[in-house]
Amino acid sequence: MTISSHEYLKKILLAPVYDVAVASDLVMMAGLSHQIGNSVFLKREDQQPVKSFKLRGAYNRICTLTKAQQQAGVIAASAGNHAQGLAYGAHVKGIKATIVMPETTPDIKVDAVRRFGGQQVTVIQHGTSFDQASAHAKLLAEQHGYTFVPPFDDPDVIAGQGTVARELLEQNPNLDMIFVAVGGGGLAAGISVYLKQLKPDIRIIAVESEESACFAAARKAGEPVALPSVGIFADGVAVKTMGQETFRLCNEYVDEIVTVSNDEICGAIKDIFDDTRVIAEPAGALSVAAIRKYAKTHNLTGKNIGGILCGANINFHTLRYVSERCELAEQKEAVFAAKLAERPGAFKQFCEALGGKNITEFNYRYGSDAEAHVFVGVKLKGGQPEFSLLQESLTDKGFACFDLSSNELAKLHVRHMVGGRPPAILNETVFAFEFPEYPGALLKFLNTLGERWNITLFHYRNHGAAKGLVLAGFDIPPESRAAFDEHLQDLNYSFTDVTDDPAYQFFLSGAAQ
Repeated sequence: MTISSHEYLKKILLAPVYDVAVASDLVMMAGLSHQIGNSVFLKREDQQPVKSFKLRGAYNRICTLTKAQQQAGVIAASAGNHAQGLAYGAHVKGIKATIVMPETTPDIKVDAVRRFGGQQVTVIQHGTSFDQASAHAKLLAEQHGYTFVPPFDDPDVIAGQGTVARELLEQNPNLDMIFVAVGGGGLAAGISVYLKQLKPDIRIIAVESEESACFAAARKAGEPVALPSVGIFADGVAVKTMGQETFRLCNEYVDEIVTVSNDEICGAIKDIFDDTRVIAEPAGALSVAAIRKYAKTHNLTGKNIGGILCGANINFHTLRYVSERCELAEQKEAVFAAKLAERPGAFKQFCEALGGKNITEFNYRYGSDAEAHVFVGVKLKGGQPEFSLLQESLTDKGFACFDLSSNELAKLHVRHMVGGRPPAILNETVFAFEFPEYPGALLKFLNTLGERWNITLFHYRNHGAAKGLVLAGFDIPPESRAAFDEHLQDLNYSFTDVTDDPAYQFFLSGAAQ
């Protein structure tokens, strides 16, 4: 049965979430407001006991259970904030809860669920992905009579999340627009169905990661569709398929969709830290990333803009990646490749050609008698226009160069590998893999591919996510490529052939470009 918008309004107004949740602060981001010429207000859902808005929806769903359902217990599958919210709510209500989490879930999140749930919660780790964990949770629900509590596609969960909007209007009734992160769509659905009924002229903008834009795909198709893959950086919104009910509501009430890149998310994490001294998780910073981007592209001035810091459960090691990328997002740094003659004095001449620019990175190793290929980072004060002038100047002085600031392969892997070329031309094919972060993942990789193909390149970096990013090359004669592809399918790791990527070709391939 379809629930009317009026009924949602009633559910949101009566939701008993304040048994466990707090009415989080709405604070002005003074620094960002000054930079972009608009008044930016940030809803601090990091202030919830579990550092995320997810507690609202999970607890509201628990409160609708019958006595029999409470006695049987609840179950959910989650690798993050939903698990913590349900564990906390179940503990408060004295209801037994089972949380199924992938084996790849970082210990910090598993420990948090156990801590919030206490004796009321049992954690089961199953599978290496959310889909496997979710399937196992649903199987256990059928076997034991547990009530399955979904993370977003449920009217009572949606209504619980909608209480954020109720507070927003009370705290600042003059908001012109609100930016809301979308993963499965529960928060955006709850906020939009409430705000559009009470303040129809407010503009609601959904924000998605470029690597997991399931709402944009659903709106284009007219219904929820499964993305072939999702990125792992903003794991809180890494959802392949939007919910049916969340799509219905978002499609009706959300005005437009903005997508943001990982670099823009990193810049937003820094923006939030600069103004509040709070470290948002990547998904929690999506709205701020979109506010900065939207204000620039639409020349907004003098508007009252709301954003939601929807979570702050960040893995500490992720900060390494964030720090590395935020300067690029703000165009305060650029990275590029350049060719230098392999002779004494060439490096000095190149630095002189930079015209006093502060060098943030310089990667080089001798490769041939003819020329050197270098990876360079420079500080910027004037953003992209300044870098464009620098490129023109370098070209005029005989230094061929090209911009790598938007090249993901270069920023993730190549910058740490510059200088390594094979001594002979190989039948090299290079892949970017996502390895699950659990013991044995590398051994499975090696055993599945066997010993038929020589590994020519391998680079891995951990940046605090449930999956590791690996760059691997293989010497694959053309006649055996079909057999190699069969082994890749058996491996069942996400991968992309990046052999034609210019960063690889310029720095690492056998044939110098």
